[in-house]
Amino acid sequence: MVESILALDKSHFYPNYELMNRSVIQQLYLLVYNPIFLAAVSSWILSQFLKTLITLFTNNITSFKHLIEMLFWRTGGMPSSHSALVSSVSTTIGFKNGIDSDLFIFSCCFALIVIRDAVGVRRSSGQQARALNELGSKVSSRMRYPFKPVKEIQGHRPIEVFAGILLGFFLGVAFSTL
Repeated sequence: MVESILALDKSHFYPNYELMNRSVIQQLYLLVYNPIFLAAVSSWILSQFLKTLITLFTNNITSFKHLIEMLFWRTGGMPSSHSALVSSVSTTIGFKNGIDSDLFIFSCCFALIVIRDAVGVRRSSGQQARALNELGSKVSSRMRYPFKPVKEIQGHRPIEVFAGILLGFFLGVAFSTL
């Protein structure tokens, strides 16, 4: 009995046994050349770059620090990097695994949640924070009470989200077919 268990292939117990035997370098190589990963990273970087360029040309960059923030982690603006990233991932998964796969359906649901959050929840919470800050500064000036403003999270207008979806879709198609 023990001999028969020992004779079994290790891949029977560990479906990812081949992955476990690969070196870290091999796994990183496979990750970096994965079209889903490439589309996701490229869509995020390109959308942040385009957002920074648009802000730069409209003279809304106030300092070098503001420029760096725009390039890497500032939210809001045209195009939506969140929408670009999730739409590129969904598009690439659709090409790689098929639109009838469970992974594609999951990625579409995830994309819808992220897109809805970008255009709805974050935008409205940013508007509420702006209203609270205006009210707080008025009360502070009239009653001479110190007021610390809350952070205004900038959401997206629908056109910004749509532009991000299109950017992500086209990058996903490009990384899937080229």
